[in-house]
Amino acid sequence: MKLLRFGPVGQEKTGIMDADGQVRDLSAHVPDLSGPAVALEALDKIRTIDINALPVVTDPGRIGSCLSSVPNFFCIGLNYALHAKESGMDAPAEPIIFSKATSALSGPNDDVIIPRTSEKGDWEVELGVVIGRTALYVSEKDALDYVAGYCTINDVSERSFQTERGGQWIKGKSAPTFGPTGPYLVTADEVGDPQNLRVTLKLNGDTVQDSNTSDMIFSVREIVSYMSSFMELRPGDIIATGTPSGVGMGMKPQRFLRPGDVMEVEVEGLGAQKQTAVAAK
Repeated sequence: MKLLRFGPVGQEKTGIMDADGQVRDLSAHVPDLSGPAVALEALDKIRTIDINALPVVTDPGRIGSCLSSVPNFFCIGLNYALHAKESGMDAPAEPIIFSKATSALSGPNDDVIIPRTSEKGDWEVELGVVIGRTALYVSEKDALDYVAGYCTINDVSERSFQTERGGQWIKGKSAPTFGPTGPYLVTADEVGDPQNLRVTLKLNGDTVQDSNTSDMIFSVREIVSYMSSFMELRPGDIIATGTPSGVGMGMKPQRFLRPGDVMEVEVEGLGAQKQTAVAAK
């Protein structure tokens, strides 16, 4: 299933894509997509609905984040070998875990707002994992059984906030609109192997990131299992699994976001995003 949210900010409705690529209004059955609404049992109930009997949405308009809110917005750092190299860092021996503020969540085509004091805004296409069952002390063998689905994420970052201002990375990851997510939550059964998906990002029409999740240092299985040994993952949690090489910080000379820049972000089978960078008012 491809689930989505459509409509103006704060007034989004829940939708589902039918076999013909039309959006159907699911809101009478599922008023919201977050937390328990994306648990595996809840998704099984959606599968029993006659999709073709739902109203067709002829003009969905704005597409919102595929989840209205998240309990936790986790991220994995330096999870592609070439990205670690371009960052001037060794490949990690264990997954690097950090968080984005949940208030960073935004629609896949919403503007990305460059913070007032930003100097080094950057882009990061990532495979997003949405948890579907409470996970604690989960084995790698069973880890994918705890995944509800996957989505496209742009882990927008501010490198000077992240690396030059002290403290933890979350400062450089959490400004409003720094978490474009969606357009779809694609259920795990439709994705198959999450370690064989192309991930790309274009900046002003030029491809700057082009890789495959097969190049991840730590697989989705390893990440979910590893994280569950330290914390309880809950339905609706998002994990952004890392970005490949091609970020602005790694370019020579470095290239950071400027007002008017357009990012086109896509993970194979999960849908595309398009954001314009704008200056904060």
